[in-house]
Amino acid sequence: MEKLWWQEEVVYQIYPKSFQDSNQDGIGDIKGITNRLDYLQNLGVTMLWICPIYRSPMDDNGYDVSDYRSLAPEFGRMEDLDELIQEAGKRKIRIMLDLVINHSSDEHEWFQKALEDPKSKYHDYYIFKDGKERPNNWRSIFGGSVWEKVPGREEYYYHTFGKKQPDLNWENEKLREELYDMVNWWLDKGIAGFRIDAITFIKKDLTWSDREADGVDGLSKCTKSSRTQPGIGVFLHELKENTFDRHRCVTVAEAPGVPYEDLDDFIGKDGYFDMIFDFRYADLDIASGSEWFKRIPWTVKELGEKIMASQMAMQKYGWAANFIENHDQPRATSKYLQEAQDNPDAVKMLGAMYFFLRGTPFIYQGQELGMVNFKRDSIGQFNDLSSIDQYNRSMEEGLSKEEALEIVNLRSRDNGRTPFPWNQERYGGFSQHTPWLMMGEEYPRINAADQVGREGSIYEFYKEMIAFRQEGPCRDTLIYGEIAPLASSENVIAYRRFTDTETIYCWFHFGKEAVKETLPQDHMQTVWSSQKEVYITENQLVLQPYQAILMRGK
Repeated sequence: MEKLWWQEEVVYQIYPKSFQDSNQDGIGDIKGITNRLDYLQNLGVTMLWICPIYRSPMDDNGYDVSDYRSLAPEFGRMEDLDELIQEAGKRKIRIMLDLVINHSSDEHEWFQKALEDPKSKYHDYYIFKDGKERPNNWRSIFGGSVWEKVPGREEYYYHTFGKKQPDLNWENEKLREELYDMVNWWLDKGIAGFRIDAITFIKKDLTWSDREADGVDGLSKCTKSSRTQPGIGVFLHELKENTFDRHRCVTVAEAPGVPYEDLDDFIGKDGYFDMIFDFRYADLDIASGSEWFKRIPWTVKELGEKIMASQMAMQKYGWAANFIENHDQPRATSKYLQEAQDNPDAVKMLGAMYFFLRGTPFIYQGQELGMVNFKRDSIGQFNDLSSIDQYNRSMEEGLSKEEALEIVNLRSRDNGRTPFPWNQERYGGFSQHTPWLMMGEEYPRINAADQVGREGSIYEFYKEMIAFRQEGPCRDTLIYGEIAPLASSENVIAYRRFTDTETIYCWFHFGKEAVKETLPQDHMQTVWSSQKEVYITENQLVLQPYQAILMRGK
């Protein structure tokens, strides 16, 4: 396999609104990120993925772009971004930005001109349909119809997500050329690449036919008609050919809905992207990413099976982007560990389980501290559009207010978006001003100041784990080696990483009672463990509760 630079990266995702406020307005900003580069360098990460910082009315916290070539003033000026790129570069940290090109804000100049003049070229930059009634019964990701009426006209526009996020019309060649020019403009500024948002939604079923209703609202999930549709490959290939191929950049796609058998088109040698995120194991506790109220019980064995199915499919065709948290997910500690969320051994084991998978690891801000979900008392305390929609849909589907609130607390995207806790002061040192989003705790128990430099802390564990992957004696196997599942007990996820010359066996114990695993070889050597003691008896490895162990075979 050809070795590529981005396979060795350790990526840290930043939600800029919540990372560090440098000017005390309650909103995180670019200078705040620059001011914390030493923290990130000390951790050992090599690339930052920064969620959208473009000009935006912030209806969906930046995923509604009103100007692709300027920054949101609350985040700072372009000079601040140039400084961040330069200062990060001095620390050998690259910068990746978010790219949101399925839709724009309804406050974008293009959309405003489309509304002003239905005969202008910009009208065809979006998807409009004439009529007195909505064209079909598709439901948007954030709830309600995908069609919003244009005021004063018998016309509707299409939005996959919020009503202030009209979809761009990728069938229009002129629109695509505008987007490509913008992408190249950013890459020429010196960023390392893009995480591409919601890219599998750019192609729609152009018959615009009704679908069978799947909810009491009489609507049908738009994912059935506007995600990974036939013909999307033409657009994605053209995007790559006109932008990414012209730069030494990395691309990571948010590409839900891609069947494993189609991965060759997406991440193969000539794929549209370098990596994609797979959400199958991230959403194992719900029916789908857009229906939180349909809860599904799961076991550690099922989690392991989903992870390994993903890994084997990614390995067959290309490279994985591995994660357990992001800005659209609740905290992994609460979701995967549940009652053990506050157990440091459990948090460390969970981090190691995904970190040593085959692929590039992504860490979400606060994950390295073991942050947990919050508990909100009312729906009025939520900011996230999706959370508010899910609360209302849950009650439409028969849940009580109390049940709906519990569901939203469990899955809210706000869980991962609370301001970063730097210390135990009020608002956690994030800001001296009341933050834009209520914190999990006003005086955070979990915070960076308590963990940096403290032996045994979760932060120091992540730092050591990163160093072991990047610089340890098994680095080539742990980065470039192949992966295969390993038989194990019910509460243990196990796999092996291997090359022609070395095999590393990996066990991750999710249980609270010690368990024995048969060693595949005699005289194996422990190369890394999340706990100090490793117990072996009669060719059996005795895993302690919530222990992760890596051993070298012959």
